[in-house]
Amino acid sequence: MTGRFYGVGLGPGDPELVTLKAARLIGAADVVAFHAGVGKQSNARRIAASLIPATAVEEELRYPVTTGPTAHPGGYAGAMADFYAESAARLAVHLEAGRDVVLLAEGDPLFYGSFMYMHDLLSPRFPTEIVPGVPAFAAATAAAATPLVRQTDVLTILPGTLPEPELARRLADTDGAIIMKLGRTFPAVRSALAQAGRLEHAVYVERASMDTERRMPVADVDPATVPYFSLVVVPGDSRHDEPAGRRASPVADASSDVVGGPAELLVVGLGPGPDAWVTPEVTAALAEVDHVVGYAPYVHRVPQRAGLTRHASGNTVEVDRARLALDLALAGERVAVVSGGDAGVFGMASAVFEAAEDPAYAAVPVRVLPGVSAVQAVAARAGAPVGADFAVMSLSDRLKPWPVIERRLRHVAEADLVLALYNPASRSRTEQVVRAQKVLLEHRSPDTVVVVGRDVGRAEESLLVTTLGALDADTIDMKCLLIIGATATRRTPSGAVWTPRSVPEE
Repeated sequence: MTGRFYGVGLGPGDPELVTLKAARLIGAADVVAFHAGVGKQSNARRIAASLIPATAVEEELRYPVTTGPTAHPGGYAGAMADFYAESAARLAVHLEAGRDVVLLAEGDPLFYGSFMYMHDLLSPRFPTEIVPGVPAFAAATAAAATPLVRQTDVLTILPGTLPEPELARRLADTDGAIIMKLGRTFPAVRSALAQAGRLEHAVYVERASMDTERRMPVADVDPATVPYFSLVVVPGDSRHDEPAGRRASPVADASSDVVGGPAELLVVGLGPGPDAWVTPEVTAALAEVDHVVGYAPYVHRVPQRAGLTRHASGNTVEVDRARLALDLALAGERVAVVSGGDAGVFGMASAVFEAAEDPAYAAVPVRVLPGVSAVQAVAARAGAPVGADFAVMSLSDRLKPWPVIERRLRHVAEADLVLALYNPASRSRTEQVVRAQKVLLEHRSPDTVVVVGRDVGRAEESLLVTTLGALDADTIDMKCLLIIGATATRRTPSGAVWTPRSVPEE
């Protein structure tokens, strides 16, 4: 019989926080394994020292590299992959011989722990059991003596190694937060906290539950003194303490009390994806507003900074979002409503003007700033398919009935216009592309050139050039934009698609 493999959590550092089950398994182990840093003693072994029986074989698994350089041809990732494979092989020898192996893990084995990699390699071959441990952030919260989250608050655990803008965004969008993996990342973490407006209440805790524990406000910490074994606690309660000059909720009827009256409401297009496609005008505008309102994926694209409040919401509530923005502007707040692509092309601009028809918002000026539209981006990737007259339609029947869409498709096809199709499909709309294809084939040749752009401008970008007859509707989803060529649309020998500007007389 093979031995049993145990991943045993030891808690954050205080030996008295080791669970009874963990202590029992360590005391009965044939083999006790533990990780150690380069040139350091194992902290896990220190915690469990009094529990390890004299009869146990000890296996020290010393990392080949932590933060320093490595000569490994595969770099850091390659060096660590080889290390885990070699370590697993060492432990497998004991397990195959029938010896039980306890691998010690600081905190909890499955929370940012090295045990996980050993589990991946050994659990398919040997019976495995995991014993949870008190995670470091629980000890840090206790040390800070502050409520982390309560009632419906959301807790987010973040690695300090995230890019600073992303870290700031996530801190602004959550209630309570824990930031792990500090050390050299601390200056960027503190900057992100400031940008998110969360620095004032953030608490720094170092070596929680250990004799050398240290805690203080993050703003008072000397970055040069921050070790890896430290973290930041951001209490959820702090998010509900709105800084001066920021409102937790708009007051629609407060315009008469606002000095200077209502503020101008901006509606901006962020382009289809890359930051490079956001116009300088939009970038400058977003740097000046106090609030950003929009569909969550678009709000998340706006860099977080100090003084900025984000109002993200789900899909299909465009008019509600517009009213929120108008209420804020009416109360004198500087607000930008954001859309992907161009806000005026199936974006938030129309929804804002629709909501602004309410006489209550008559005093709010609205200004739309243009953005690169999805059809422009896909057309540019393909060549010049919209170089002549073209039409743009949405296949979504959420706001207009399908018979209207079908009638317009026929008219566009009969007029022999290039046609760009937005919103071709979704999880609940799977037949529209098939039906549109059938309608268009009644008026266009099956050889008509078709461009399918998916996630253009993003890392997952793909571009397919096919024909109307060969278009596979099952491959089309909400991330796609279709460009259906006109009779004159053609492909170059290199594969580019273009439509001539001239049209012969009929």
